Amino acid sequence: MGTDSAIPDEFRSSLRLSKCVKMKRDFQHARVSEPFTGMTMYGAPVDLSFKHISSLADAWTEEPTSGLRPLKRNSEMKYQSHSLRLNNNNITDLHDLQKTVSDFLAEPLQLAWLDLSFNQITHIEHVLCELRELRVLYLHGNSIFILSEVDRLGVLPHLHTITLHGNVIEANKAYRNRVINALPRLKTMDFSAVTRQEQVMAKIWHHSNNHSRRKETLQ
Repeated sequence: MGTDSAIPDEFRSSLRLSKCVKMKRDFQHARVSEPFTGMTMYGAPVDLSFKHISSLADAWTEEPTSGLRPLKRNSEMKYQSHSLRLNNNNITDLHDLQKTVSDFLAEPLQLAWLDLSFNQITHIEHVLCELRELRVLYLHGNSIFILSEVDRLGVLPHLHTITLHGNVIEANKAYRNRVINALPRLKTMDFSAVTRQEQVMAKIWHHSNNHSRRKETLQ
């Protein structure tokens, strides 16, 4: 029998969170030269990571970091890219996200890949739901603490990849079931493939949870 089987459930979530904290600390000391896998189809990213940005308004005067693939600009000097990196900063809210996207991207409505990992974001705000072409969203390593806010992202018709590990919500026992049920088109969650079995189990969990709520209401 493996050693993991001897670890009580209440300590496993704490262990995962500790690993994510360590991962965040390691990221602060090492720049990632290329985006995570899956970026190729969205073009070279506009990279505003590691800029010590506290609010999105701070980003407006920043110059994106040059990567291995050169960024192209249009006649208005906006970047011809469908991906944006704002990870590893100190961002607490997304109030100015739309303006930030519009300021940097030539086609802001076509934003498909957004990395907001390793910030201090506490809520999944409605502004994310306005990014209708979003395919990939990284939110790991933040401070999101209300699991039900994930439901808001269900309106995004193309969202197939998301990361939320390293947030307070990960400690919730229903974490993975809730996210998979809320985002039925999800193919990858927390860098792990979403299986057909998980989709079925998420639906079962959802129906069971609704049944329990109705039962409590009647009592």
